[in-house]
Order: sequence, then C-alpha cells, then structure tokens
Amino acid sequence: MERSIEMEEKRQEQCVVVKQPKYFQISFGLLFYMMALTLPLIVQCHDSFNYGDALSKSLLYFESQRSGRLPHNQRVTWRHHSGLTDGLEQGVDLVGGYYDAGDNVKFGLPMAFTITMLSWGVIQYGGEISDAGEYHHAIEAIKWGTDYFIKAHTHPHVLWVEVGDGDTDHYCWQRPEDMTTSRRAYKVDERNPGSDVAGETAAAMAAASIVFRKLNPHYSHLLLHHAQQLFEFGDKYRGKYDSSIEVVKGYYPSVSGYMDELLWAAVWLHKATDNEAYLKYVLDNADRFGGITWAITEFSWDVKYAGVQIIASMVNNHKEHEQVLERYLSKAEFYLCACLNKNNETNVDRTPGGLLYIRQWNNMQYVSTAAFLLTVYGDYLQSTNQTLKCDRGTLTPQELFDFAKSQVDYILGSNPMAVSYLVGYGSKFPQRMHHRGGSTVSYKQDQGFIGCTQGYDDWFKRLDPNPNVVVGALVGGPDEKDQFRDERSNFVQTEACTYNTATLVGVFAKLHRLYSLDSHTDNLLIASS
Repeated sequence: MERSIEMEEKRQEQCVVVKQPKYFQISFGLLFYMMALTLPLIVQCHDSFNYGDALSKSLLYFESQRSGRLPHNQRVTWRHHSGLTDGLEQGVDLVGGYYDAGDNVKFGLPMAFTITMLSWGVIQYGGEISDAGEYHHAIEAIKWGTDYFIKAHTHPHVLWVEVGDGDTDHYCWQRPEDMTTSRRAYKVDERNPGSDVAGETAAAMAAASIVFRKLNPHYSHLLLHHAQQLFEFGDKYRGKYDSSIEVVKGYYPSVSGYMDELLWAAVWLHKATDNEAYLKYVLDNADRFGGITWAITEFSWDVKYAGVQIIASMVNNHKEHEQVLERYLSKAEFYLCACLNKNNETNVDRTPGGLLYIRQWNNMQYVSTAAFLLTVYGDYLQSTNQTLKCDRGTLTPQELFDFAKSQVDYILGSNPMAVSYLVGYGSKFPQRMHHRGGSTVSYKQDQGFIGCTQGYDDWFKRLDPNPNVVVGALVGGPDEKDQFRDERSNFVQTEACTYNTATLVGVFAKLHRLYSLDSHTDNLLIASS
C-alpha cells in the first residue's frame, strides 16, 4: 500500500537537521559552504518515533485506571478516590487494584495478566526503562496491583477475583468516583475452584517477586509466598473460575481452560525460585496440559500457551528432558513464524497496512503481545547466536525485531489512517475513547453527583471530544481493512484495556534505547530542500 500524503508529512516531521561534525567543517568548510548554496539539506530521519515519550505515557495510563485511595504523588489529576468500600459487604478489605478498561469493575484474571506482563517487561528491559527515567513509575504500576492481590488472597485457598458486576455496571455511565452500581465481591475457594485465575495471579506475584528481589527483599519474599500458595491451591482444587463465578462469563470467560495458567504459573515460579520441581511440573504435564500439543497463534489474558512455550524453549542444560523441551521449542517457533507469515499453512492474518489481525474486538491486545514476544525472543536468539527456523525460511533476530518495530510504529501512527492508537501520543489520536471517567467531567472540576442515566444523557451521547485524555491507553484499534471510527459508542475499537498497554512498556524502552535521537546520528539521507 502506498504511503499516504498525511503519513509522509508525519514521517518528515520526525526528520531533524544534523549539525555536521567539526572534522567535516574544518576539512571541507569552504567547499561545504559553497555546496550548501546549491545542494539540498542533509537531514537525519529515523523513520521512527519518540519511543521515550510513548514509554512515559504508557506508564501514566495505569494511574488513570487506579481504584482505591489515590496517593499524594498521583499524576493523573482528573481522577479521585473511588471504590473505598470495596469488599466491605463481604467483610474483607478489597480497596485498590485496577479497573480493567472503560468500566468500573475489577476483574482479577486480566488484572493479574497485566501485572505479569508489566513485571516481565521490567525483568527483561529494566535497564532500558531506568535509562529512560521511568523505572520508579514502572515499579509503582506493578506494586499497585500486587498490593491488591495480597489483600485479595485472604486464605491459602481463598482468592477474591472480582469486585463489581459487569451487567449492572454497563447499565450505568458513571465516573468511578460516583459509582452506585453493585460492588459485590466474588471469590474462588475449595468448593468453587478457579485454577485459571489462581494460576495467573500466582504467575503475577512470582514475576513481581523477581522485580522486587533487590529493591525490597521482604516484599519479594511475601509475594513469592503468596504465589506458591496460590499455585498449590489452583493445582489441588482444579476447575474453571467462570464455572464458579458465572457473572464473569459475559466479560472474561476462561475459554482456554485452566491448564495453560497452571503451566504459566509453574514456569514463573521456576524463574523466581530456580526450584526444579516447578520445571518438572511443566515437563511432566507438557502433553496432558497441552503445552506441547497446542499450536497457538495468539497470546492474551486468556490464552497463555505461547508464553509458556517461549519461556520453556529458552530453558537450557537439561539433557534428560531434551525431547520435551524440543517440542516446546517447536510450538514456540510455530507462534513466532505464524506472526511473521512464514508457516506453510497457518499464519496470522494482516490488514492491508500490515497490522497483525486476530479478531475484530480489541485486536490491538494481540498486536502488543506479539510485539513483546518477538522482541524478547529476538534478543534470546541474538544472545545465543541462533536464528528462527520456519517452514518458509530462516529468519535472523534482526528480522524478528524489525517486524515487532513495524507493529509498534503502526500503533504510533505509521498506518493508513495516520492516527496514533496510543491515546495522548502524537498530534492525532482517538478523541472519544470509550471510557466512563475520561468521557465525563472530572470529579476535581465538578463534584456534583452524576447518576446512571444522567451520565448517558449528558456525557456518553456527546459528540465532543472527551474532557479528560486517558494518556497512554492503547485502544482496540482498526478493523481488518485498517479503518477506524472514533466514536464513544464504538467500544469494539475505542475501548482500551490495561493488558493492551502493559506488554508495550518493555518494547518501548528497548526501542527508546536503540532509536533515541540523542544517540543516533548516522542515519542520514538527502531530502529535498
């Protein structure tokens, strides 16, 4: 597809005039002056974006999604305290955590996946995040989630996994500060199992324990203790959480079942502890739980197989388990090759503009997870001097990374609509995001109560842009033809979720280090004056 005029203008705006080094000026000063009168300007153009700004904005987003009593250093000032009685009806303190998207419900499964992926990003790219000056904010984003999970895990075999009711919540268009909808809390326990949500929460706390190992050893140990208990609970009392808590079925059903989450929890506990028993669990259950039988083309809050397979494929020095690990490797390669359109049969579809396309609803979540896994695996291949072997050719680590970058660049504006799907980034981004708090006057500006129907009548139906910009939110994105309608009612495309953005944090950090305007001055091209 040809680059649109608007896209080309956007690209050229990223080009900056490069001052020539002194040796050039000294050696060819007069000649350069004479040539400058007749030749075009020499400019630097990265054909890339300000990834440091994208990183900062992505971490700011999590402050927009906070539930509970907001801290004094809260940077998103249009938000205020909310959900301060969560859990009170059930006699448990469930204040805190994150709202998952544009509603006011706290769903445990996607929240836990968000924290797992934020933690993985910090584990993998903590140095890059620190160099960009965002390490403290990344840690805060993780801890806001793990503090909540500690509260929610009230007994070794009890985990509170939802606060609020999606059905009643969706009847209302209210700021979280005004909520009058049900704040009933739901739990899984021995009689009402939820191995999937227990496994994902265990994975989140295990991954976060690695992040806090040096920063706060006591907190790290506490997280690991909860992670081990949750894994044992989920493994001993097996069952899908949406069978125990039916109200979640219309919003976050566990379509893939719980076996992938148990494997996922085990691989993270192995990474956190180096305890071979957890790796043995992943190997012993590889076939029965689908780890080496499911060939997957997506990675999401529900389907963890690709993540398990990629982590397992990077396990080394286990000759006695070589055959099983090779089968994990084969499935990991299938996922990666599918993203790169290199399998003989099954590959991930792409839009005409080159965006990975899995399904209509919130497709960007699959794009961001793919960009992360491709980047992580590309780094692994590079560090071990390997290549990716696909049915239709062998790919270098650089080719994996280049494709991941192309997906991120599409998100940030290099697309047929010339729009940034990361809200608040660039000059053109969605203005009518499907988000209750963002689309309604700020509580700080107007503390008058806004009821359910009043919110719909006065704010949801407005054609004007949202009064509050939910900076850093990654919306659902365009359709299969790269088309996007910026309408508040178009929740399929304009709603954002925490797990969309979480997987981009590490990738933005790596891109910032590689493509910072301050550190690269060698990408020169001749542009028309």
